[in-house]
Amino acid sequence: MSTFRLEDLKQYSDVLRTRQGEPLNVRFVEPRDTEELQHYFRSLSTRSRYSRFFGAISELPKGLLHDFLQVGERERFTVVATKMVDSFETIVAEARYALHAETSTLEFGLSVSDRWQGHGIATALMKNLECRAAALGAEHMFGDTLRSNETMISLARKSGFAFVNHPDDWKLVRFDKEITVASKDIPCASWRLAALSRQAESPSALA
Repeated sequence: MSTFRLEDLKQYSDVLRTRQGEPLNVRFVEPRDTEELQHYFRSLSTRSRYSRFFGAISELPKGLLHDFLQVGERERFTVVATKMVDSFETIVAEARYALHAETSTLEFGLSVSDRWQGHGIATALMKNLECRAAALGAEHMFGDTLRSNETMISLARKSGFAFVNHPDDWKLVRFDKEITVASKDIPCASWRLAALSRQAESPSALA
């Protein structure tokens, strides 16, 4: 990975807020999260898992679980949003994103625990992903969802995404947003500093 050193990833954790003002810690997934991450996906409703993976699964298959835990490999990243529940750090949401450098785009997908839906977590996580996209130099970010997933479609629309037909699957719709924020204007402090540092090391990397 050329942009950020893996051993320094912990410095890129962010504290977000739910609609009620409760703190959420968003950080890159770590090997210690293996069981908790699998538990998180098992605890999702059948509908939520289907919406996230476009298929019927009860847990992450071994290969996919491995991929989720490989942060930075082939410019792919997994983050978890956690909060303290009964004195235990609990995963309440996750997102996975990939930088496609050849097209300057960032592709992402996310989910929120059924128990914590309706608290503004997905909205906060989407805004955080925009910061990460800008820091990586992406000019657009996009995601895919089922045409029947009214919740995700509504979230994307409220977040300023435009909709286009999916190029490969009629059951899906693609939402896309242009990223125009300059490095110095990235609203997430950690990612603003990361972008400025990257720009200083390679002035041509970011506009």
